Parts: sequence; C-alpha cells; structure tokens
Amino acid sequence: MSLSRIETIFNTSIAVKQATLDCLAQDILKASKKMVQCLLNEGKIMACGNGGSAADSQHFTSELVNRFEAERPALPAIALTTDSSAITSIANDYQYDEVFTRQIHALGREPDVLLAISTSGQSNSIVQAIAAAHEREMSVIALTGKDGGPVALELDDNDIELRVPSEQTARIQETHITIIHALCDQIDFQLFGA
Repeated sequence: MSLSRIETIFNTSIAVKQATLDCLAQDILKASKKMVQCLLNEGKIMACGNGGSAADSQHFTSELVNRFEAERPALPAIALTTDSSAITSIANDYQYDEVFTRQIHALGREPDVLLAISTSGQSNSIVQAIAAAHEREMSVIALTGKDGGPVALELDDNDIELRVPSEQTARIQETHITIIHALCDQIDFQLFGA
C-alpha cells in the first residue's frame, strides 16, 4: 500500500533526525561557535556542494546574507556554486574537481570558514576544496553521511565533521537542512540574541 511507504519515509526521517540530535548536538553547537568567531573576526563563510548539496550551500548562505527568522544585519557568506561563468570556465580549462578549489584560492583567507557538504563523503571536488581551504588557513565544517568517506579523511584537528548517522541519501539531505537551520539559529542567537 502506498500510504505505508509515505509513513515509512516520515518515520525514518524522524528517527534519523533524533539519532543525529543525540550524537551531534554538541558538535553542531561547536560548529556554530566556530562560524560566529569567524564572523566576529571579520571573516566570511564559504559553502559548497554538488547537486542537492549545492542547493543546500546556497540555502545556507542566503539565510546569512539576507536573514534567517529575525531582522538583523547582513552577514558575509558566499556559495561557491552560483557563479556559472567561473564554474564552467574552471571545469573547461582544468577539470570539474577544481571548480571550488580555484574559487577558494582566489577568495579564501584566514579566518574564513568553509562549509563543505557531501552526503556520501565521496565527492572529489569537496575533498579538493577542503585541501584548498587548509592551504588558505581556513577552518572547515563538513556535513557528511554514510561513513564520511574521503571527505572525513581530509579533515584535520581544527575542523568539525557533522556526519548524519544514515546510509540513505534522502534522509541525510533532510537532516543536513535541519542542521543548517540549527546553525543559522545559533549564529543569530549568539551574535544578536535573536
């Protein structure tokens, strides 16, 4: 029956979100504090991902540049997924795996933070973006799932991985957006008490 499939999707999503809350709440708070410190130090937050994760990176940066739930000043954030001329020229002249790397080399600096999103942890363009962020002395917050893959292996002690405890891409993506909203809420609360 199709109704049971719908119920399964909702119930599984709820269970994954609860499991994520249970194991990642402290790390989400730590990640928000790292982002707040970046902004207080006049840095910016850069975000990247592929496919649905590209949309999530744009969603996150738009919440910072515009506003989340309360009126407040605009905050500096850039989605590295939005400049089609830069992305296509880099992919054409070099290779797709460098579409974020080249932008980070051009725009990134310490104390900036990179929000790197990969549901599988397998995205080579994200692995290379993290390496480029480290070259620019940036901290990284990675949203991953499954076993974290090569993305998790690229992180160093100064970085934070927020790995959703699930193997299902759709459930990971749903939980990533909840984490993104929690980060936005914490940034606003810590900076503005909003």
